[in-house]
Amino acid sequence: MRKTILLLAALLISVTASAQFEKDKTYVGASLTGLNLNYSGIGDLSLGVQAKAGYMVDDNLMVFGEAAYNHEGKSDAGDLLSAGVGGRYYIVQNGIFLGANCKFIHGFHSYNDVMPGVEVGYAYFISRTVTIEPSIYYQQSFKNHSDYSTIGFKIGFGVYL
Repeated sequence: MRKTILLLAALLISVTASAQFEKDKTYVGASLTGLNLNYSGIGDLSLGVQAKAGYMVDDNLMVFGEAAYNHEGKSDAGDLLSAGVGGRYYIVQNGIFLGANCKFIHGFHSYNDVMPGVEVGYAYFISRTVTIEPSIYYQQSFKNHSDYSTIGFKIGFGVYL
């Protein structure tokens, strides 16, 4: 009996989630990054906020634009602003997603970089349209790989309309 109830609950959750990953849906999200949950070669305190807006161009496939602000502690780059584009693919409509992006990073101390990245995460629906989205990411620095490439964890909120 317990297995049957768990199976029905999993089926219900996946049906609810799949309705949000359909073509022509829009997405608005925000993330909190850092809090020393990332690693780079020069990092000390790292704290950032990120905003995203996206569109589902096909079932399970989203393209988005993003903007972010990061405070990098002892880094020579100082505070960083970034803007970029990316995409997500939601695997079998269960909420797990794979993402890729490319950002232009501008630091206030004459630091500029282009950073492509990848991420793996999960869109957990807390209501019909609102998600909590934890993810692990990697950003590759073209300017200085050993100091500025970053691997980390972020948690965000998303709204699928």
